[in-house]
Amino acid sequence: MKNFIEEVTWRGMLHDVMPGTEEHLMEQMHVAYVGIDPTADSLHIGHLVGVMLLKHFQLSGHKPLALVGGATGMIGDPSGKSNERNLLDEATLRHNQEAIKGQLARFLDFTSNAANAAELVNNYDWMKNFSFLDFIRDIGKHITVNYMMSKDSVKKRLSSEASEGMSFTEFTYQLVQGYDFLHLYKNKDCTLQMGGSDQWGNITTGTELVRRIAGGKAYALTCPLITKADGTKFGKS
Repeated sequence: MKNFIEEVTWRGMLHDVMPGTEEHLMEQMHVAYVGIDPTADSLHIGHLVGVMLLKHFQLSGHKPLALVGGATGMIGDPSGKSNERNLLDEATLRHNQEAIKGQLARFLDFTSNAANAAELVNNYDWMKNFSFLDFIRDIGKHITVNYMMSKDSVKKRLSSEASEGMSFTEFTYQLVQGYDFLHLYKNKDCTLQMGGSDQWGNITTGTELVRRIAGGKAYALTCPLITKADGTKFGKS
């Protein structure tokens, strides 16, 4: 078992990490995931560090999960954005997911019989039959509006500097992503979510749901974003 935190730290791939994560990962093999938004049919340079995290996680003896956000991709993550994105239909999302899976297979071992073989999961599979009433009753009641409003991704979109406000659809994004973490914690024994530094608020909402609903302990780790010359996030556009 290699020290994953030590490995990504010297490589300059660590932006922030929840206290206790290093000790947790040194106990035994654990499971972590990175979410990838399937709003295009190809990975791009902005995904590089996240995919590298999964690769080094697997090389360190742990099990990586790549989550293709079929459900969250239908909503659109407000993090780092000033405008709401166009929503994609299910057929386009399915096409994008299959294309991304093929690219990820070039970096991660999905096919071996090893205990830490990578898995690809799609949050559409567990969100598609979740009714709105069930979601707000079973999940929404555990996170306050005050908590959600404190997140940078929300505050920036509601500030006077934003060109437009935030729809209810986007506002609920962090709850849906948080539920992904809870679902994977319960069904895949996943205790760590990793992502870009702009995802810290969404990830910690997931750790809160794990604590409040499942009574468990989950961890968060973020990496630096790859930015363009003007300092903004390198995205699909």
